[in-house]
Amino acid sequence: MTHAFAAARVVSGQPISRVDGPRKVTGEAAYTADNEIPGLVYGALVCSTIACGGIEHIDIGAALRQRDVLRVLTDFAEVKLSFDARKVSFFGQPLAMVVATTPEAAAHGAALVQVRYSKQPSLTDIAAPQAISQPGRYNREYVRGNPEQALGSASVVTDLYFSIARNNHNPMEMPATIAKWEGDRLTVWDKVQSISSVRQSYAEAMSVPEENIRLISPFVGGAFGSASQTWPHQLLTAFAARQVRRPVKLVLTRKQMYSGIGYRPTSRQRMVIGADPSGRIDAMIHDGRTETARYRLYEDSLVRNARFLYRVPNMRSTYRVVPLDVNLPTFMRGPGAVSGAVALECGMDDLAHQLGIDPIELRLRNEPDIDQTNGMQFSTRRLTECLRQGAATFGWQRRNPLPGATRDGDQLLGIGMAVATYHTYRSVCSAVARVLADGTAEVQSGTSDMGPGTYTSMTQVAADALGMPLSRVRFELGDSRFPEAPPHSASRTMASVGSAVSAAGNMLRDKFIRTAVTDPGSPLNGLRPEDVAVTDGRMLSTISRAGSERAESYRDLLRRRGWPWLESEQTWVPDDAENRYSTYAYGAVFAEVAVDALLATVRVRRIYACYDAGRVINPKLAHSQAIGGMVGGIGMALLEATQLDHRDGRIVNANMSDYLVPVNADAPALDATFLPAEDMVANPLGVKGLGELVIVGVPAAIANAVFNATGRRVTDLPITVEKLL
Repeated sequence: MTHAFAAARVVSGQPISRVDGPRKVTGEAAYTADNEIPGLVYGALVCSTIACGGIEHIDIGAALRQRDVLRVLTDFAEVKLSFDARKVSFFGQPLAMVVATTPEAAAHGAALVQVRYSKQPSLTDIAAPQAISQPGRYNREYVRGNPEQALGSASVVTDLYFSIARNNHNPMEMPATIAKWEGDRLTVWDKVQSISSVRQSYAEAMSVPEENIRLISPFVGGAFGSASQTWPHQLLTAFAARQVRRPVKLVLTRKQMYSGIGYRPTSRQRMVIGADPSGRIDAMIHDGRTETARYRLYEDSLVRNARFLYRVPNMRSTYRVVPLDVNLPTFMRGPGAVSGAVALECGMDDLAHQLGIDPIELRLRNEPDIDQTNGMQFSTRRLTECLRQGAATFGWQRRNPLPGATRDGDQLLGIGMAVATYHTYRSVCSAVARVLADGTAEVQSGTSDMGPGTYTSMTQVAADALGMPLSRVRFELGDSRFPEAPPHSASRTMASVGSAVSAAGNMLRDKFIRTAVTDPGSPLNGLRPEDVAVTDGRMLSTISRAGSERAESYRDLLRRRGWPWLESEQTWVPDDAENRYSTYAYGAVFAEVAVDALLATVRVRRIYACYDAGRVINPKLAHSQAIGGMVGGIGMALLEATQLDHRDGRIVNANMSDYLVPVNADAPALDATFLPAEDMVANPLGVKGLGELVIVGVPAAIANAVFNATGRRVTDLPITVEKLL
């Protein structure tokens, strides 16, 4: 017997270029504000200029007298918002919406609206004496052993306080919404990261059934967490469209975006670590608090990773929130984890310096065997390999442990490192795979793509599952009419949506095979399903004799049966792995900086990271994600800080001139590698989360490099000239 079977070319794991790239670079991709709806009118918000108080009167007369202004809406009682619209809870709160036939008229009308307040004292500073913290709802105090007693007997103790400024989202695409009513049915074109939950928010706010709402969001021009919640401007757009009985488009200005959507909250942390002379950690205390809004709480879980990352027999961590008269914080890439890593990894670096032990060696000596928070084994944990391989590739051996000892002319050079980790989240997800009579396939799931390459990676997974060429598979997302998917956040998309897409594709391939082997008209009739493979959309026998190939394509079967398509919809449900294993992704981040000895300016020269992120579906996309995370980490470490005027809560640098973000000149040689790996405990694809992981550890590595260069342990981010002089 000879085998005529040729193995299908697997595209998962290949560096495929973005399948949606041509649409984006040619302008074909329609982002929310690009949609032109017949009869469209435009909205503009009138926002509060105080942080706390009552609304005595809103004068809309001048606005209504302007040509092209249709309505000025001030009564939002019919909309269920997260705050009380009858009073002011934060600076920039929407108080009115002007609707006009042109965007210019709407903006001009909004500028003419006058608001009279009964101002009340406001509190917007987390460091103010009257700022009272309270326990988090989800992040309670954690204790094991007796850390206070162990610290008392520790040979070496590091005790550091950390302050990290608020970071604002600055995606390229401004938050935008278009709402259109047809009777009691609502269609919304929106910038979102969660089709299903935002749809639910619209239903609750507008008091209509979910099935009456269609949400469309095929392209998202950057979000990083900013579009993971439903913000007031979105709901008010739908409200305005119902009031004027015409489709309404609202696009926030960048200034409005700073107070209209969430941000990474400012944080305060204390990290205490005690060890014996050999570097064995005896105790750790990690206390953290973050700002939040009074009207609704947001928690940034910055104390979780310190509980398990190193072997520490005596550990206590506490987390508290500080309610202030500010708008609600939200998720921002690496939420909690990146802020917490600054305290943990800089604390470890300081401990290593005091002990005279290499920072990598200190971490290796405190590598745990199990997750100490729950006693579970790690699904996979190759952090030691990340440390060793990363150090060798980066050239860690050239680092002088003596701070300030390495110079290049007027530049003080420093090298630092930090560990990164992020939980592998998984959620229930559904997908449908459909092969059409022309031999092409379409696969759909109601997920999003804010930049990591969901369109591409899911096309790769679907092509492999169906046994079809990549060019004949089309993946669609961003529509509530597609099967339900979880939020596009917390690095869960590849594991969750990918598993559902794989399941739907596999089941559809098997359905084709079962149909063929039981169809008297098929060349494959009578074969066992397990003796049929699929390559390039052709089902063929793996036991055929030479010269007598038995095969049939998907297209031939559909045409012979007279079917327009054959499909399979599947729902992937995560198993109980999280109850049996500790599932995380890991990485080691290395940074080199140059600090001008006279001017104290910091420049990053290079960053390199080695990651244990499970199976990588697309190395090109993964590398792009890593580079993006490094750029974000540079911003957090050296540049980004939202400045508030605490007299009224105004954000004084709510623009791209005064809020500094990294540009090309700030992004030096950046590189990353991924260990060949897979985590089959976590999900059928063997993938881990990646998008969040790649920013965690970057600011800490830079801060540690600055210490190595200067001998100054700056624990107040961003690291600016003033803090080094």
